[in-house]
Amino acid sequence: MNTCLDCLPCIFRQTIDAALRVSDDPAIHERVARQVAAWIHDADLKESPPVMAQRLHRYLKDVTGIEDPYAEAKARDNALALSLMPELRERLAVSSDPLLLAVRLAIAGNLIDLGPKHDLSAEEIRRSIRQVLDAPFSGDFETFRQAVASSCDILYLADNAGEIVLDRLLVEVLGPARVTVAVRGAPVINDATMEDARAVGLHEIVRVISNGSDAPGTVLAECGAEFLERFTQADLVIAKGQGNFETLSAAPRDICFLFKVKCPVISSNVGLPLGTQALLLSWAGRDSKGWS
Repeated sequence: MNTCLDCLPCIFRQTIDAALRVSDDPAIHERVARQVAAWIHDADLKESPPVMAQRLHRYLKDVTGIEDPYAEAKARDNALALSLMPELRERLAVSSDPLLLAVRLAIAGNLIDLGPKHDLSAEEIRRSIRQVLDAPFSGDFETFRQAVASSCDILYLADNAGEIVLDRLLVEVLGPARVTVAVRGAPVINDATMEDARAVGLHEIVRVISNGSDAPGTVLAECGAEFLERFTQADLVIAKGQGNFETLSAAPRDICFLFKVKCPVISSNVGLPLGTQALLLSWAGRDSKGWS
């Protein structure tokens, strides 16, 4: 998915927000703002938004010397989501359709994204998760159910910290023995890394691998050999979040995308209203649109 003009102010805001998180020095804020503005001026709009964001956040790390500007926010969101686990497990235990509920919970967790919304409150997160069945849902769930049932090897691409706790619940319903979870190779925004997977105990139930990249999405040209082997060989790839959709929507293989529609650009691209829980099946080469 290419970058559009509406993406540029969002990328600029994300980078300034990160700069404010890690430094009180106005000189650094100005330096970052000027450099980001220059890059946006010369931006190649054929690149995906996560590729642009990756470049900008790398620069921020170089300027500040801080490897993970969002470390505190990620730890907070992981702890918050973990605190909700007991009640969510109870809901799944009595659900007439645990797979559907687990999918919707995982998508609800996609709200925990500090890219489009930097001031997300704990109450907003709790409300989104607890009222998960009240949100509009779009997608061919029965085809997804059939794909899951026929798959022996599932690759699950995680997105954000906090959200990864809800991913764990879905992995448990899918069956951990047949699932591999992939996380980012290095910190970027609040995306989940191996450290986050360990913090929420995901490594205790399933194989977790790094994708080898610090892009806030999945840029296949940058991913490591282990990840690319799993991506190619898996029976089913489940990709969480808008960043994975932006970087993989044209990938030459079948993928199921799960995300909450959080920005007007994505809303226009997929034809769904803001706030929709989206389950998009990208069955490569099967139809002219590319997903259903």
